[in-house]
Amino acid sequence: MSQEQRSFSFEFFPTKTEAGHEKLMGVARQLASYNPNFFSCTYGAGGSTRDRTLNTVLQLDGDVGVPTAPHLSCVGDSKDELRSLLSQYKNSGIKRIVALRGDLPSGMGMASGELRYANELVEFIRNETGDHFHIEVAAYPEVHPQARNFEDDLQNFVRKCRAGASSAITQYFFSADCYFYFVERVRKLGVDLPIVPGIMPITNYSKLARFSDACGAEIPRWVRKQLEAYGDDLESIQAYGEQVVTEMCERLLQGGAPGLHFYTLNQADPSLAIWNNLKLPR
Repeated sequence: MSQEQRSFSFEFFPTKTEAGHEKLMGVARQLASYNPNFFSCTYGAGGSTRDRTLNTVLQLDGDVGVPTAPHLSCVGDSKDELRSLLSQYKNSGIKRIVALRGDLPSGMGMASGELRYANELVEFIRNETGDHFHIEVAAYPEVHPQARNFEDDLQNFVRKCRAGASSAITQYFFSADCYFYFVERVRKLGVDLPIVPGIMPITNYSKLARFSDACGAEIPRWVRKQLEAYGDDLESIQAYGEQVVTEMCERLLQGGAPGLHFYTLNQADPSLAIWNNLKLPR
């Protein structure tokens, strides 16, 4: 696959303050100069950032000028609320959506809302809007933390794809082998959608370790031990993290991955360092 056919994208989260928002827009403009295929913007647990996500998406798409995909989750939202959001996005010229079950707000044991699973949300979007949206769904090469087992998780993914997904973005990981194995398994189940690896730059080891434990992403023992050895030496952590993630991305692209989706955490430099190391076109 040539670089021109691949999809490269950056993900943001909506900020809580005006100062944070201004900073985010500056980062977005910097990343826009690299001509990515799209941006995406997350949606808080239980739809807790609904308005901020909407406003951020419309500004990224309209003012920064990069096609932007809002995350949409069914946890905590009624069909009417989802219908209203879809209508606002469609009328604003948004063409891509990331459809997720979504995180449960802390203390909520079960999914609330009329739709309980991502495949139901994908089906709902297709029924409401036809082929207007390119729908991204999530893939979990290392298994969703709440799945009973790997086989169950594969079937969940297949259901989302068959409900009308256009392509998938994975949870971040640090082992190219787990990505290739996941893709091989779903291909055998008859799913041939593009599955784009999600890439998390390593900048802060303690935060990454906490986050990874919570979302089920495995930090390989050899990477963990090396990062631990650097202690509080942030410069060494970042240099080593950049090397590890760049080498993994090289392997992914050489092995046929259809692009890369960078989890920026609203920062430009860590993702751009990897982009430049890979000599990706601007």
